[in-house]
Amino acid sequence: MWNAFAFRFFIAFEAEEIHREETAISELMINGQIRDKEVRLIGPDGEQLGIMSARDAQNIADEKELDLVKIAPNAVPPVCKIIDYGKYRYELARKEKEAKKKQKQIELKEIRLSPNIDDNDLNTKLNNARKFLAKGNKVKVTLRFRGREMAHMKQSQHIMTDIAEMMSDVAVVEKDPKQEGRTISMVLAEKKQ
Repeated sequence: MWNAFAFRFFIAFEAEEIHREETAISELMINGQIRDKEVRLIGPDGEQLGIMSARDAQNIADEKELDLVKIAPNAVPPVCKIIDYGKYRYELARKEKEAKKKQKQIELKEIRLSPNIDDNDLNTKLNNARKFLAKGNKVKVTLRFRGREMAHMKQSQHIMTDIAEMMSDVAVVEKDPKQEGRTISMVLAEKKQ
């Protein structure tokens, strides 16, 4: 008999724990999920209705045919507001979407060069780099070596320093030139005024 009672109690306890975890996972507690003794209630128009029991707050929300939502669970006592929950979630999602739109994505554009590049070609590539930097992007300058050019990698390091000097009026070197296999690369970022 005792074992069956203990087993039922344990199952009921586990079910209560699972219920608590589900309410903690959802971002806001609404209506019947609110189990606090006292809550501070805010009306649908933003007016303070005072501190009362959660049951009384739920009754007021039911009278107005709206939802009781716990908006500040860590306050003492917790703050609940009478609102239309579906509309509230829609507004939050819309605000999040607007915030994401306003964030600027910085792209990394790459300019590839060879060690025996001509001056005119180099100027064209650097003009493109200036355009990328003006748009707010970062520029990765890559110097690629093929075949016999690999023997002269150390002598070609000066090309990267020359590029950094030529671009110094609009860019700063964010990542110094580094040899990676058959390439030497560095990253330029827009100079802050």
